[in-house]
Amino acid sequence: MRQIVLDTETTGLEPSEGHRIIEIGCVELVNRKLTGNHYHQYLQPDREIDQGAIEVHGITNEFLQDKPRFEDVASEFLAFIEGAELIIHNAPFDIGFLDHELNLLPTAKGTMSDYCLVLDTLVLARQMHPGQRNSLDALCKRYDINNSHRELHGALLDSEILADVYLRMTGGQTNLTLGNQSANKSATGETTVRRLSANRAPLKVIKADDKELEAHKKKLESLNEAIWQ
Repeated sequence: MRQIVLDTETTGLEPSEGHRIIEIGCVELVNRKLTGNHYHQYLQPDREIDQGAIEVHGITNEFLQDKPRFEDVASEFLAFIEGAELIIHNAPFDIGFLDHELNLLPTAKGTMSDYCLVLDTLVLARQMHPGQRNSLDALCKRYDINNSHRELHGALLDSEILADVYLRMTGGQTNLTLGNQSANKSATGETTVRRLSANRAPLKVIKADDKELEAHKKKLESLNEAIWQ
């Protein structure tokens, strides 16, 4: 399973007002493991960056003067993300800008949905933590992820942080089979449990020692505020 954690920085908030992407950052996950493979590109937007946006990401017009345009890197970018599931926090924002950039190309390239699936971690976080703050900073605090080096937003840095957040959010048990059971999906898609033969040798039971029980108790206490409450 190949996933790409993606983030962008832009000249402003609305592509409908002519705002453009100025930075794309992506990191690759394969089977839920960071591969070290990434895509990162600054872009010349051919327009001024809103002052409010500069205060968020710190990228200036002068810095982007010699950078390529989206048109110059579109094929390379699409080849990197094609066939993957994109992991994005507040996906409509980034996908809206990417679709806008694709629409501006002289040769039609379609939309992002032609190349990959999208999972929105903001929607996922709201389902898991209703009524709570679910910004990337809030999730870092909730899942005890160090983002102290994040003084300004940056597409590659934020995608790296989001990768940690996503893996922590979805790091629960994925296989509900226990001991002498195995799960199969029926033709209707329902999960059925198949019990193994009762004639097998009895399983050896290994109990936790005092040291392990104490460590388990301390771990539960440390999780109290973060999870149980």
